[in-house]
Amino acid sequence: MKHQTSRRKFFGQLGVGAAVVATGAFSRAQGDVPFAQVPTDFANRLADLRSPLLFNDGSIVKSPEDWQRRRGETLTDWHRIMGPWPSIVDRPEMAVLDSTARGDITQRRIRVQIAPDQTSNGYVLIPKGPGPFPAVFVPYYDAETSIGLSKNQHRDFAWQLALRGFVGLAIGSPGGDARKPVMSEQAKCQPLSYLGCIAANAWNTLASMPEVDATRIGIVGHSYGGKWAMFGSCLWDKYACAAWSDPGIVFDEKRESINYQEPWYLGLDSTVTRKPGLVREDSPRTGAYKTLMETGRDLHELHALMAPRPFLVSGGEEDPPKRWAVLNHSIAVNRLLGFDDRVAMTNREKHTPTEESNEQIYRFFEYWLNRAH
Repeated sequence: MKHQTSRRKFFGQLGVGAAVVATGAFSRAQGDVPFAQVPTDFANRLADLRSPLLFNDGSIVKSPEDWQRRRGETLTDWHRIMGPWPSIVDRPEMAVLDSTARGDITQRRIRVQIAPDQTSNGYVLIPKGPGPFPAVFVPYYDAETSIGLSKNQHRDFAWQLALRGFVGLAIGSPGGDARKPVMSEQAKCQPLSYLGCIAANAWNTLASMPEVDATRIGIVGHSYGGKWAMFGSCLWDKYACAAWSDPGIVFDEKRESINYQEPWYLGLDSTVTRKPGLVREDSPRTGAYKTLMETGRDLHELHALMAPRPFLVSGGEEDPPKRWAVLNHSIAVNRLLGFDDRVAMTNREKHTPTEESNEQIYRFFEYWLNRAH
């Protein structure tokens, strides 16, 4: 009974997304959770990374109440290293520039507040019907790709989910160039952390819309957008669930696309600008990335912040099946909280999404965000 009481207390102090998922607001049959079954080859393998269930002083997390303290410690450490966010905008301003009917979907071109002193153009897609609907935030280099208005195939997550009954919010890189992000004057943080802040404001934007059920908001992105979605969902606990398409879920300096060292991600440094590319003698680690690597931190610590909220890694070249050994750290956190089905992964051969991998993403969101009838 004491353990159950501590779990309720823990969940009640997390964000909307965590509380709704953890308290079983959506009923479902046991054993049918999509893509959460760890392959036999990786079931007992744990990546050689410091456990997120260890406090900074080396003591062990033994209860949900302990995890609440450890979670806060982890979040504080990462924000300290990456730098503080600007103030979160509770009700971001959104102006509708025009509205178009695309079949049964209403497409609104918008200008939305992404920081106290910054706006971005984007789109909102609204399905036909009374609502309120589940919703997804879809970040990418540009908003048009996410709503199916570009030639890039299999990246139109907002459009495809709108066809399935979700409200979609799509925006692009702040300032229009992912490698030269324009950040709020209030931002004192790394660019990738700032994208997480934008994701927090995007959640507030969706939550304030009458067409949206605020308890059923997810986030999904591919590659650059996958990194954005990962940092946004891990650092903002109101997202009910998340899907990350081949972002590179751990630091890996042998992979050119797992490039968290770049100044437009975590390597921003006021004293030096590194040459783009792999870490090497003439282009060393810089900024927060240097600190994170030197102190033995890795992205599995952020993944753990999702617990008990579900997340899916839609893996390609950067996140192959061996990444299950990394995800097993998050599985251990969820098991401490009483859950065995909150961490999922699918795999494809190449980095580029496929029709099959995207259908798996859509199934994941339908499973976790659609109400049971």
